[in-house]
Amino acid sequence: MQGSRFAFGPFVLDPGAGTLLRGDVPVAASHRGLKLLEALVARPGEILAKAELMDAAWPGTAVEEGNLTVQIAQLRKLLGPATGGGEWIATVPRVGYRFTGTVKQPDATRKPLPLPGKPSIAVLPFVNLSSDPEQDSFADGLTEDLITDLSRIPGLFVIARNSVFAYKDKAMDVRAIAAELGVRYLLEGSARRAVGRVRINAQLIDALSGEHLWAERFDRSLEDIFAVQDEATAKIVEALLGRLRALPERNRPKSLEAYDLVVRARKLFDESPQMAREAHLMLTRAVSLDPDYAEAYRWLAMNHWMGWVHWGEPFEPARSTALELARKAVAIDPNDAGCRWVLANLLAYERDFERSEAEFAKAIELDLNEADIWATLSDIDVLGGRVDEGLEHIRKAFRLNPFPPSWYYLTLGQAQYAARDYEAAVETLRRDETYRTSSRRFLAASLAQLGRLDEARTEVALFLVGNPHFSTQRWVETEPFRDDATLDHFVDGFRKAGLPD
Repeated sequence: MQGSRFAFGPFVLDPGAGTLLRGDVPVAASHRGLKLLEALVARPGEILAKAELMDAAWPGTAVEEGNLTVQIAQLRKLLGPATGGGEWIATVPRVGYRFTGTVKQPDATRKPLPLPGKPSIAVLPFVNLSSDPEQDSFADGLTEDLITDLSRIPGLFVIARNSVFAYKDKAMDVRAIAAELGVRYLLEGSARRAVGRVRINAQLIDALSGEHLWAERFDRSLEDIFAVQDEATAKIVEALLGRLRALPERNRPKSLEAYDLVVRARKLFDESPQMAREAHLMLTRAVSLDPDYAEAYRWLAMNHWMGWVHWGEPFEPARSTALELARKAVAIDPNDAGCRWVLANLLAYERDFERSEAEFAKAIELDLNEADIWATLSDIDVLGGRVDEGLEHIRKAFRLNPFPPSWYYLTLGQAQYAARDYEAAVETLRRDETYRTSSRRFLAASLAQLGRLDEARTEVALFLVGNPHFSTQRWVETEPFRDDATLDHFVDGFRKAGLPD
């Protein structure tokens, strides 16, 4: 799943990291320029039409052809003359452009991750076999619930939901998937929901041998869906661990409509303020439909928290509302690790660090495989001055979630900045996965500490487009700092970059 790197002449383009190097020196290419260069070097010698290139650099956006001309001219200037003279990018009049150089792909394939020392599994996205595409969310919810159920079983290593959904609707060999995720076993299946019935097919595969360890078909009333999940989980655990285990009890929704709303809402969290507001409406409706549904309260708490931390909304009442909702979630289901870490995070922002640490410890006890716990704990550790622990915890999160949401990269980049590894922070924070999010403030600070002030100012300007009310002072007041030296280091980088005081 990780993109290839392209080498030509003295250059190496790494699209995944969003970097272009001449030797070991970064080239300050724009995001659009890098996208155009990636499209060209991926097909050297081929003529790429102007429309195709504009789609690559401005996906889903209608732009004037002149924008493409400007970006190509800037790329030519940055690259200089090609090896042996001439230009790297040739113009084909009235048609498009062609990359003329010889391109190699060093390290084109991702090295397989080492297998953990215990049974390891990834639940691949269940295929929706219903004629109604709206039922995709039901199949996705089934996948996510099975991941959650398996994740809570001691003795298993379970890949997080975000990483398995990277394979949704992709035809790949199971062995290749297992190698990329660093697991031995894969669960795959399908679901059909119609007229009050649900039919589920599932099979457990040993990716090393190709052997099918277990397969079963469930044909039940829709009201039995959670019983089916429990039964499937128990049989998978028995196949992997050689014995039946008592499954931890889970708070299940009483309303299938509320369940569907939560499944849809949790996909929208990391996208944009507009998507977050849409998620808010869905979760508010879910809570009204099912007042005893812990997960709905948990995600609604996160929605309020992200509003003030990431999207620039007022600190109050979002802070107090988020805390109240998180406490409600834990009260309903004290054995849910997700509810516990959300509360732990919010308590840290209340600077109630003793209770926050107790909640994090309980969440880890309940579910060692919950990658979001480790990523969130990394953030709190770094701001508390425990940078080494923060780096260790975000690495654990990435192992459980190799293809994570954008905020993992923000957290990693923040930790790298705190460790004064600015080059690594820039590489992390320029990745496509996180570049257009609020992580730009840490990118700007890292560039400023490297003395690359023009680039830092550009990133500040881009950051302020989406966060027009940001101020360093407000950020300091709301973040859970516990260490003055760490706080001063972040403020220093923000001010050097030109972020508003």
